[in-house]
Amino acid sequence: MDRYARWNTLLEILASDGRITVEEAAARMHVSQATIRRDFDQLTQQQMITRTRGGAVANGVSYDLPLRYKSAKRIDEKHRIGEAAAALVGPGMVVGLNGGTTTTEVARSLATRPELVTQSGTTPLTIVTNALNIANEMIVRPHVKVVVVGGVVRPQSYELIGPLASPILREITLDMVFLGVDAIDVKMGAAAHHEGEAAINALMAARARRIVIIADGSKIGGHAFARICPIEKVHTLVTDMSVAREVIDEFEAAGVTVVRV
Repeated sequence: MDRYARWNTLLEILASDGRITVEEAAARMHVSQATIRRDFDQLTQQQMITRTRGGAVANGVSYDLPLRYKSAKRIDEKHRIGEAAAALVGPGMVVGLNGGTTTTEVARSLATRPELVTQSGTTPLTIVTNALNIANEMIVRPHVKVVVVGGVVRPQSYELIGPLASPILREITLDMVFLGVDAIDVKMGAAAHHEGEAAINALMAARARRIVIIADGSKIGGHAFARICPIEKVHTLVTDMSVAREVIDEFEAAGVTVVRV
């Protein structure tokens, strides 16, 4: 288990239990106590936990870990989902992307598709995003026009949220929007843990002709705090093979096209 994976696990434990000792953490992750002590010290320096004698306690730890620590989870599935989702995009389209590790994989796949490179005088692929990391990756691609909405940065996801994003989004139309979500359920629809992210995602969805939800199997059937859109608005769900066939049948019965990779 690499450092970021350990940090992810430690923060999830603290978010759930409130505290953990060095001995418990070392035993659960099969590493030395010295390694755990270094992890605790580094997380304390970043003000993500509070160090105690013999362990650590939660320091307002969020269930939404900063994006740079998330990539170790289900990376193979997210890469396949990103490639399958990017295959839905054609030349000259206007595509919306919110933040997250899975949408970042979509962006990377879009950036490397040679058939999307336009000739001089033709309409380029346009990416509209509220995610700073995605904009940073795409801006160096000469065949992509990048539009970044305004707002206040949320460090956990690198997303711009808040009312400053609304004026731009209300004036544009998207051919397709790819939304990474914290949960999607046939009855409850697509949702996010943070209400600010959900509000921007909902506005992006409202401006899109086609809504594509990208979510690995851990997000399917779950619930989150703030709804993005009802299932009736979702056109396509791109997920992985870990989702049971009967669950896929429920989404398809609700009118959602499901792509499993």
